[in-house]
Formats: sequence, C-alpha cells, structure tokens
Amino acid sequence: MKMNATSGTSYAAATSGIAVKKSRKTSAAEVCLQNLLALADIRINGSRPWDIQIHNDRFYSRVLSEGTLGMGESYMDGWWDCDALDEMCCRAIRAELEERISLNFQTLVSMAESLVFNLQSRQRSHRVAEQHYDLGNDFFEAMLDSAMQYSCAYFRNTSDLAEAQRSKMDLICRKLALQPGMRLLDIGCGWGGLAKHAAQQWGCHVVGITISREQCAYATSSCDGLPIEIRWQDYRDLTESFDRVVSVGMLEHVGYKNYRTYLETVCRCVKESGLFLCQAIGGTKSTTHADPWVTRYIFPNSMPPSASQVAQAADGLFVLEDVHNFGADYDRTLLAWEKNFQASWHHFSNRYGERFYRMWRFYLLSCAGAFRARSIQLFQFLFSRGGIPGGCIPER
Repeated sequence: MKMNATSGTSYAAATSGIAVKKSRKTSAAEVCLQNLLALADIRINGSRPWDIQIHNDRFYSRVLSEGTLGMGESYMDGWWDCDALDEMCCRAIRAELEERISLNFQTLVSMAESLVFNLQSRQRSHRVAEQHYDLGNDFFEAMLDSAMQYSCAYFRNTSDLAEAQRSKMDLICRKLALQPGMRLLDIGCGWGGLAKHAAQQWGCHVVGITISREQCAYATSSCDGLPIEIRWQDYRDLTESFDRVVSVGMLEHVGYKNYRTYLETVCRCVKESGLFLCQAIGGTKSTTHADPWVTRYIFPNSMPPSASQVAQAADGLFVLEDVHNFGADYDRTLLAWEKNFQASWHHFSNRYGERFYRMWRFYLLSCAGAFRARSIQLFQFLFSRGGIPGGCIPER
C-alpha cells in the first residue's frame, strides 16, 4: 500500500471533515511556516519528493504551537503527505527547524515529568513492552529479518538486511571474544536472535532477559533445544555471575536516572576478567527527555543517552575499551524495515487501521531521516572490568 496525495486527501476528509480549498487567504501561521521550511529547502505543495502536500489548513498553526508532536500527529491524522518523508525530515533536522520553534507546553510538561519522576522505575518500565514490543510477533516477523534483529544492522560489503544483521551479531561476538562454554548474559534479548547466534555459532551458554511477554514466549520457543534460558525479568533483579554481558537496544529504555544503577548491576554480574558490550542509540548531546511524539506513540518513557552520560555512569566501574559509532547504517536498516512493512501491510491493515499505518510509517522514515542527518547516533561501547591485556580490540 503506497500513500499518495490523493489517498492522503481522502483520509484527511474522512477524519477532519475539511476538504482542500482551491483558493483561500494565506494565514500568518502559513507564512511563518513557509519561511521556516524554506531554510531547509522544503516547499509547501511543491513538486519535489521532499516537499510536503497540505490537505488541512489547520496544519500550520498546529505545528507552530505543538512542534514535533503536532507534526507527527497531523501526519497521522492525514493533514499532510510527503513522498520522501525521510528526506524531508533529514533536511528539517539539518536546518535545526525544531530549535527555531519556541518550546511548546507539551514539551515543557515532558521535561518536567522526566526531572521530577523516575519514568523508568520498576512500575513504569513495563509500559514500553506493553505498548510497543507486544504489538504482535507476526507483525515484527514480517518487518524484520529472519533472526528478528530489531536494532541497527552492520552493512559491510552487502546490501542485504539479513546478511548485515548477521554481520552485526558476529561483530558483537568478536568484540566480546566469545569462546565455547562461556556463560553469556543478554540483557534485553528481544526475540532471542543474538542469543541463538551466540549459542549455535560460538558455543556459548546464554541467559536472555526481557520484560516483554511476547518476546519471552517467542524466544523461548525459538531457542528450544539450545543451551539458552529465556527469562521474563527486570535487569535490576540479576545476581548471577557471567563471563560476558551484552545489551543491544536496551539502554534507551533505562533512563538517565538509572544509568548508574544499570551499570552497577552489570558490574556485579560480569567476572573480573569479563567484558561488557552495550549497543544503544545515542544523542549528540546529553538530555533528560525524549521527543514528545516518540514518547507518546512509539517508546514510552524512553530516551537516547549521550556518550558522555554513559561514560560518566561507568566511572570507577569499568575500563572503556572502545566506542564504535556506525549510526549511518541505521538509515539503511530503517529503510529496509519500512520496505518490508509496506510489502506486508495488507496482512495487518484490518488489525491496526489507517492511523496506525501512518504512525508507523512516520516513525520509521522520520528516524531514518534523523540518522541520515547524523543528529542521533548508534554506539557500541565495549567495557572491561580490569582492562584487556595489551588493549587488543578485534578488527571491525
């Protein structure tokens, strides 16, 4: 299913009851937003793929008053369309348009909540699993690769998503210097793909933990017969000792108030001679809150850490052996997921509906644009307890 200006107009008419006018008076809000978008070489109702097509005139004031939340919600409501949504977002981010719009009330509320409350406490931490990761295993099977890797792939000498994901898993296993018989802890194991890879290809005994019931059930079934134990467990309850610890795409859900607790837990679980690899989406600057639209619709109570926040949380606990940034590969990963999502949508349209379709498309493509603009990164942090002898890191 491919959205276009015609289908978008139809959806806007159905949801808002306002048809597109042929002639109208230009509002001050429209002029203001036109001038802002021009800074990113984006035109309203222009002919280029990254230009936006407006179906509802209330779009202008909504975006100016609500920022990225209004931008995303108005797209979900069918108020506008864009053929190259990823490129439009990339251009807007590079031009720092968000910073040119004053802080709105919702953003201020989100910032205040993150400062006052621990949004990733034990009680709150399960919300992201219930809202996002428990959407349906068949839905994620259709979008992801065969190993169900829901994290950045490592595109080296390949354009194939599945091969790039295998390269990512092998990269992780090499950096951890896995050996047959080692005990590996996978914090935030997802659907068990990395645990399965480490057991089958590297001979490890793996314990994987997740707070998603859907992921836990899927991974338990997928890893049946292998030296793998999958648990529905919070990371704060870990007490055992392991040779190696890995965490991929988990730190984004920990929250800045818990970074130290998280790394103290890992330090407690990894042996003196052990290694810990942590892969996470990261911001270019430290923050205490996430984008309001992403927080509301995609990843509740989540936020990307900065490299400095991670390093500070590890102070006195670990030796930071290596930091590897391959965030540019997330652009390609997200586009591959969006392609699979589009191809399989007919299987899920009745279950989720049109607004979910537009929400998910905005999520995947806006994130692709953000990684293309390099405003967010993908970090692999490699830690040791007492230092790797000679500081030898496997080649990438």
